[in-house]
Amino acid sequence: MIARFSIMLTALIFTTGAAAEVLTDADEVIARADLAAYYAGADGRSDVRMIISDSQGRQQRRQFTVLRRDLADAGDQQFLVVFSQPSDVRNTVFLVDKHMDRDDDRWLYLPGLDLVKRISAGDKRTSFVGAHYFYEDVSGRRPSDDTHEFVETNDDFYVLKHTPIDPLSVEFTSYVTWIDRETFLPMKIEYTNAAGDLYRRVEVSEVEDIDGHPTVTSSRVSDLLTGGKTDMQFRYIKYDVGLPETVFTERSLRNPPHDWLQRPER
Repeated sequence: MIARFSIMLTALIFTTGAAAEVLTDADEVIARADLAAYYAGADGRSDVRMIISDSQGRQQRRQFTVLRRDLADAGDQQFLVVFSQPSDVRNTVFLVDKHMDRDDDRWLYLPGLDLVKRISAGDKRTSFVGAHYFYEDVSGRRPSDDTHEFVETNDDFYVLKHTPIDPLSVEFTSYVTWIDRETFLPMKIEYTNAAGDLYRRVEVSEVEDIDGHPTVTSSRVSDLLTGGKTDMQFRYIKYDVGLPETVFTERSLRNPPHDWLQRPER
């Protein structure tokens, strides 16, 4: 989902807009992009393959399933991420209660220690299981956390600059997003740090129509300072599967809902 972990994860998810219509309100563009990237259907699931590469080309692989449930469009959400491979992270589980009016609640279950760890708000911009994605990338950043302004509008994209309202809560000073004018999916994001360096880039490489929703199926995040990168491939995506509230409880950290983790029939 992330394509949306693009992005992910993240990245999973969507409304469409007419390319001929030119929007001039930056907040409206961001609101539509947030719906497109994180709110397709009432819920959704996806299998994700993650390949983490360092600057010397050495790789680590992760596989996991993402389950998502919306409490309201553009509102609160719940996410459950369950790892299946490799063996050292198998049955690791990440649970998110995403809130619009306060910090998200996040928990991580580490099976080797039989430990449930609460992830603090200060850790949301740290590495997600060793990848170049962050914990915050799984569920997405709230539009209200930043101010938004146009850089340009061209035939293909709305290009917007975003500045954090609380600069001490993040490692970047600003970021720029290229939002597809037809699908409203964010197709590229570039982050700038306090030194003025472009240090992080998220790019979407493939989009498919799934259940009537334009959906990110391949993405990459690159650390431009170290040369490392993480590639994400999203498969077996399905929307409106009827996920119940009971899936997204702390009980699922130690006892994942295996029936809902099965791949859907094509």
